[in-house]
Amino acid sequence: MEIYLVGGAVRDKLLNYPSHEKDWVVVGGTPQQMIAQGYRQVGKDFPVFLHPKTHDEYALARTERKTGQGYTGFSCHSSPDITLEQDLLRRDLTINAMAENEQGEIIDPYGGQQDLSNRVLRHVSDAFSEDPLRILRVARFAARYHHLGFKIAAETMQLLEKMVREGQAEHLVPERIWQELSAALSEQNPAVFFHVLKRCGALAVIFPELEPVFSNPVRQPPLALSVQTCDDTAVCFAVLTHRLDTEINKTLALIDSLTARLRAPNNFIQLARLTARYFDQCIRAASLDAQSLFAVLESTDALRKPGRFEQILLACQIIDQGNNNSAPTVNGQACVSAELLRAALDAVRKYDVKKLTSAGLKGKALGERLRIERIAIIDQLLRATG
Repeated sequence: MEIYLVGGAVRDKLLNYPSHEKDWVVVGGTPQQMIAQGYRQVGKDFPVFLHPKTHDEYALARTERKTGQGYTGFSCHSSPDITLEQDLLRRDLTINAMAENEQGEIIDPYGGQQDLSNRVLRHVSDAFSEDPLRILRVARFAARYHHLGFKIAAETMQLLEKMVREGQAEHLVPERIWQELSAALSEQNPAVFFHVLKRCGALAVIFPELEPVFSNPVRQPPLALSVQTCDDTAVCFAVLTHRLDTEINKTLALIDSLTARLRAPNNFIQLARLTARYFDQCIRAASLDAQSLFAVLESTDALRKPGRFEQILLACQIIDQGNNNSAPTVNGQACVSAELLRAALDAVRKYDVKKLTSAGLKGKALGERLRIERIAIIDQLLRATG
């Protein structure tokens, strides 16, 4: 058996780029040999094994044959006769089709090193077009390496456009779309992901709710700033979707449509809706009266979920700074408003409800009096801060 490090780990090592990927290909091996050496098989469609100590994935060299629609429409064949070059040929981009042997030598049958040097994202073979998921993957790699000067090869962009025209993007399943979207929102330049999809025609097919946004420079979200400011993907998603339409009710309906189709996690849905709904109030908090400030806390359920409220404030701050073309600052209006809301929330959460219950208040009467007391606390805060 011969074992090779492949894919992203080799690519990023040559780029001197941080990487957490470590995938291995085993040439000349059998499942029985792997199991005998302590590897644990986890693959169903093709033999993939976990290393007994590192738990890295080791896959037997394989070839693939298209059998149906979508990214699952493949049959895989693995045997000791399959060469490393055959295995690498089925990969998406030349920069991902390199391997490193145990002596540290690079095996590069398809020109990946030259494309790395020239900063080009180029497909390995025409088999690229058999998997529609690669439309999203290329867009995501473009977003990741845009700051290094990477561009998509003209022939690869033409192939992406052809795949979209042939309807292949329509066969992508929600789970894989969401997975790629979530990853793209964490890349260096996530907006590039959407621009690539728009350029090849896939944005209107995969993310129709976003297509009008990326057709209008004024409405495009400050995604780059969101990545620079935080590593919370849910916050980045809220920044992305905060203004899908100029009317708030239409925006909320579009958020519901997008998240339902992609089967987004509930925390993403709730944060996106609340950010869109209360963005204006949050950035104008310094101009609101005590009753209006408490209404924001109450409507966002900030008293019970302060962590999520902090996410809302962060998303609103990023959006406001992006709209004003400003870098993160502790002195800007958005920060002043955020700090005021944090202070108001902290003050009302510290109020001791026992003061009211010990006086015999309960039920509806308790709730009404508690609300009055909390608004009074915020009013005192506003007076003290001028």
